[in-house]
Amino acid sequence: MTTAAHDADERRVAARALLANPVLTAHRHGEQLILVRRHAGALKSAFGRLLGYTLVVESGFARLIKAPLSPEAPVRPARRSSGSEFTPRTYTYLALVCAGLLMRDVGEQVLLSQLVEQIRADAVTAGITIDDTLAERRDLVAAIDLLLAWGVLTETDGTVTAWGERREEALLSVTRALLPHLVARPLHTLDHPHLLWAADPDEPEQPRRTLRRKLVENPMVHRGDLSDAERDVLSRERTELTRVLEEGFGLGLEVRAEGALAYDADAQLTDVAFPGTGTVRQAALLLLDTLIEVLRPRAGAQVTLNGQTMPGVLAPWHLVDDELGRLARAHAKAWRTDILDNPLLFRDQAVGVLRSVGLVTVAADGLVVHPLAARYRPTVRHAPPTTRAKRRLDEDPRQFQDPLFADSSDENGETT
Repeated sequence: MTTAAHDADERRVAARALLANPVLTAHRHGEQLILVRRHAGALKSAFGRLLGYTLVVESGFARLIKAPLSPEAPVRPARRSSGSEFTPRTYTYLALVCAGLLMRDVGEQVLLSQLVEQIRADAVTAGITIDDTLAERRDLVAAIDLLLAWGVLTETDGTVTAWGERREEALLSVTRALLPHLVARPLHTLDHPHLLWAADPDEPEQPRRTLRRKLVENPMVHRGDLSDAERDVLSRERTELTRVLEEGFGLGLEVRAEGALAYDADAQLTDVAFPGTGTVRQAALLLLDTLIEVLRPRAGAQVTLNGQTMPGVLAPWHLVDDELGRLARAHAKAWRTDILDNPLLFRDQAVGVLRSVGLVTVAADGLVVHPLAARYRPTVRHAPPTTRAKRRLDEDPRQFQDPLFADSSDENGETT
C-alpha cells in the first residue's frame, strides 16, 4: 500500500470512529484519538465540506459537533445502560451535573458528594424541586453514567453505582476542557430553547451537503422527505455521491424508487441493531413479516399522510395489536413475560424499533409500512427430521465413525 493510500485508509477509519462516537477521549478511545489527531487538518476540512460539521481536536479529546438533523429524521434519545430512554427528569439531572462540573471551584477531580451538593444548590436557584429518593438517585446516576460513557468523567476511586445504592463515596476525574463543547451552540446566544436544534440561519444549506448528511445519519432516506434540489442531486450525481460516501466514510449506497440507503457492511456505525436479539427486536421483525403477509401490498402502493403522499401500505392499529397478540401467544415461552404482560408497552417498543430504522411511519389510524421493510422479511429454514440414528450420532459421534477414515489425518490434525 502506498503512503497516500495508507493515509486515506487511516482518515476513513478516523472519520468512522467520529461518526460512531462524536466524543473521543484519550482515556476511552486512545488509539482512535491518535488517528484523529494525526489527520486533524484533513478531517476538519472533510467534515466541514462534506457534511457541514465542526470538528474540535485537542490533546485529550476530539468532539464532532453535528448540524441539526431534519425534522423527519428518527429520534435518537439518550439512553440508560439498560436501554430505556432518558426521562425529562434524567435530562434535567444531566444539565445540572454539567453545570456543577463547570463551577470554578471544581478542578480536575471532584468528590461525588461535593458534586451532589452543588447540584442541589443549583436546583434550588433554578426553582427545580429534587428529592432524595431512590428513584431520584437513579436518575442522577444515569446522567453521570452517560458522562462516564462519553469520557467526560472517569471513576478514579469508588463507583457511581455504589454511591447511588449505598451512599459510598466516589472520586471522579473530570475532562474539564471537553465540557464547553458538549452543547453544539452556546446557550447564552439563544433566545428560545428550540433554536438549539434549528438550522443555522447564517449558513445557507447546500443540497449536496444536506443529502450526504441525511444519508450518513439516517437508516433510510425516503424520496418524499427530500427537497427538489436534493432529489435532483440524487438523480444526476449518483455516481459521485457513491464515491464520496465510500471513500470518506466506508459506506455503500443503495438507491431505489422509494428512496436511498447508505449502508455499512461492517455494521460498525449502526447505533440501532436491527433485526438484533431480544424480545422486542424479534417481535418487531416478525410483525413486519406478518403485516406484509396479511396486507399483501401491490407494487407502487401509496399512502397519504398529513397531505403528503408516500410509498407504503397502512396497517390499522387493531391489526397491529391483533398480530402482536398472536405472536406473543406463539412465543410466550421464549419471550420476556414482563413485556408480554403489558400489551401497550409491547406495541410501543416494537413500533419504536421499526420507526427508529425508518421502516414504518406512525399515523393516527395505524402504521405505514414502507416498501423497504420487505427486505427484512425473515426466511424460515426447517430442520431436517431427526431420525433415531441421528439422535444416537449427536449423543456419541464416535460410535458411527467409519473405520476406513478413523486415522485419515496428518500430524497437524488436517484431513488427508
